[in-house]
Amino acid sequence: MTDTIAAISTALGEGAISIVRISGPDAVSISRRILARKDFPEHAKMYLTSLIADGETVDRVLCVHFMKPKSYTGEDVIEIHTHGGILAAQTCLALAVSNGARVAEPGEFTRRAFVNGHIDLAQAEGVLSLISSRSNEAMKAAARTLTGELSRAVMRIHDEILSLQGRIEIELDFPEGETLTGLDVSGEIGRIISGLEELIPRCSAGMILSHGVRVVISGRPNAGKSSLLNALVSKKRAIVTEIPGTTRDIIEESIIIGGVPVRLYDTAGLRESDDVIEAEGVRLAVEAMNESDICVYVVDGSCDLSAEDSENIRGLEGRQTIIAVNKSDLENKAGDVDSLCPKIKVSAKNGEGIEALRSAIYDMAVKNCAVSSGLNVSAFQLEELRGALRDLREGEESAVIGAGDDVTAGLLGSARLRLLRVLGVGAGDELIDSMFRRFCVGK
Repeated sequence: MTDTIAAISTALGEGAISIVRISGPDAVSISRRILARKDFPEHAKMYLTSLIADGETVDRVLCVHFMKPKSYTGEDVIEIHTHGGILAAQTCLALAVSNGARVAEPGEFTRRAFVNGHIDLAQAEGVLSLISSRSNEAMKAAARTLTGELSRAVMRIHDEILSLQGRIEIELDFPEGETLTGLDVSGEIGRIISGLEELIPRCSAGMILSHGVRVVISGRPNAGKSSLLNALVSKKRAIVTEIPGTTRDIIEESIIIGGVPVRLYDTAGLRESDDVIEAEGVRLAVEAMNESDICVYVVDGSCDLSAEDSENIRGLEGRQTIIAVNKSDLENKAGDVDSLCPKIKVSAKNGEGIEALRSAIYDMAVKNCAVSSGLNVSAFQLEELRGALRDLREGEESAVIGAGDDVTAGLLGSARLRLLRVLGVGAGDELIDSMFRRFCVGK
């Protein structure tokens, strides 16, 4: 990272200010070539100056020098605050590039912060989640992660494992029959497991807060799926008619329930059809159901329960499913739907039961998750945490059955390395690349 990068760090469009960020060894010298003021002697102090192009003032700007290593990236960083709008910021960026910088890749500023040891991979995930937060709860989870709460918890567990692993390996060096006194290996591992079991639900909650849950609304034609979508989002989003098969494509809408982002998908009615377009819609509906986190299966309560409904509901057994018995404002002819899934009577027409349905979706989404104390992780990081828990449980079992200290120590070592990968240590360039590609340019 010997080159100097630059990018516009604010969203393009009209506004009060736009910020161009320059980071790298030549950041200061580039600023001297494009600004009227040549010296910025104090760290993090803002100076009023002019942006110069071809000897003429282009804009009156504010400039601040974040001196290495106390900057975000750990390098010299110059931030130039131009007036808002597209042209001023783009002109500033073009001047920086023509004077020796290159345009930054997505997430490259944060990647430099990671490489220079200012943040770890868990904190980088917190940065990304903070930018994309869609609720107060998600923002708080991101802030907890960014300030290192997850990193400290992971390192605490890592250090406990390392200490125990070291004590076990010392025993391996003892002559046969001699051991260290007072070392309860299975008990020690059990205590470490308890700490990780408390941490993982918080990380699962963070993923839900960050990425949301996919909720597919499915059912037979004319059951009221589109009406139910409209009721859940409190606006007319989907076309509603008495003609079966109106919905052909998937209609998507997002809402927030209890701080959890929920992506709702209204799908085509499930039935056999000779219509090529409707048949394709049904195929997409089935595909969406298979990829969903939660399925809300809608039954028309004003009609006898059809054999097709019964078959479809049986096919959803074992999956997170809520049965919405719609048209509760009419006489119930469907009877008690035979299913272990939660069943809620609703009326998409007059709103009866809609809040109960929202609550059921929320409860199912956050089951066994600590939403109020969530911590942001990627899917990779969460899987590494779960993998570490599996290793620890195997290590505990090996200690109980006497499989050998070398086996137990090996499993502890595997768990410890997984925890380090959560923080980016030994994660590999491919994973690091994919992580920072998710960022926007300028961050």
